[in-house]
Amino acid sequence: MEKFISLAHGDGGEFSHRLIRDLFVEAFGDNKVAMFDAAEIKLPTKRIAVSTDSFVIKPIFFPGGSIGKLAVAGTVNDLAVSGAKPAFLTCGFVIEEGFPVSDLKQIVADMADEARKTGVAIIAGDTKVVERGSADGVYINTTGIGIYESNIGCTLGFEVGDAIIVTGTIGDHGVAVLVAREELGISAPIDSDCASLNKMLWEVLKQTDGVRIMRDPTRGGLATTLVEIAEDFHVTMKINETSLPVKQEVHGACDLLGFDPLYLANEGKAIIVVADGEKEKVLDILREFPEGEDAAIIGTIVGKGKGQLLLETPLGSKRLLTRLTGTMFPRIC
Repeated sequence: MEKFISLAHGDGGEFSHRLIRDLFVEAFGDNKVAMFDAAEIKLPTKRIAVSTDSFVIKPIFFPGGSIGKLAVAGTVNDLAVSGAKPAFLTCGFVIEEGFPVSDLKQIVADMADEARKTGVAIIAGDTKVVERGSADGVYINTTGIGIYESNIGCTLGFEVGDAIIVTGTIGDHGVAVLVAREELGISAPIDSDCASLNKMLWEVLKQTDGVRIMRDPTRGGLATTLVEIAEDFHVTMKINETSLPVKQEVHGACDLLGFDPLYLANEGKAIIVVADGEKEKVLDILREFPEGEDAAIIGTIVGKGKGQLLLETPLGSKRLLTRLTGTMFPRIC
């Protein structure tokens, strides 16, 4: 195979055929799904979840992951927090002329590896090549399909006293990508938290019946996601600053650069709002998985009617948190 992507790889001819056959089909498995313009799938239910996402992260490779791993994990997590079991994935690539084929192979291998870990099948895809300078390397678009099972899912019936849990330390992805860009002259030994959470979250749903909602706090961070939940369901949430799990390296980078971990992106964490009586059981389940070993209860629902998020400081005072305003830094996922 050629060393670099050329416009010929996107013209639908022999170069395109070889690229799809020798790289994508080879990595993603059974080539029977590539014989037609659409993949046939059989679903055991009438209820499915569908999610789509696009990934334009810079740099393409970062500590703890790559755009390929992120594309699978990000889509899988969107399905998982909706209460569905991720099953199928499609992917579309926009590749810049001159992009190294060796890098593309690594990206595709990362996607295939993450898909195998999650049990998700990549069943269809598309490749487009654009002129040099028209894109920054490679962009990936994905669509995920998940399956709902009867009697398993989120209740959405919020009550005062419900616990707010985050499945691990916050801000890891944002700091890891920022450091990888080498634009601000800082270094920190931190990896992205990029990971698929479907198996862990499915166990929480199977073993408990008090989960109100789950969300993944990606762009905008923990605070923005909680504000959205509070406003959508007209509840007042209070989180405790001293309970927030933040790695020292993330704290240090934020102090140096003036960022707030509450608003940094995460790509391997979930927020779970659960009935008070189930919170310890949920924590025990989460901590059985590597992705949930730092899970923590960070707050509670303290009222209904007003959609707002309060932060209680170590001094006992409270301040109102809002959505992220402005751009902390772009192309984080």
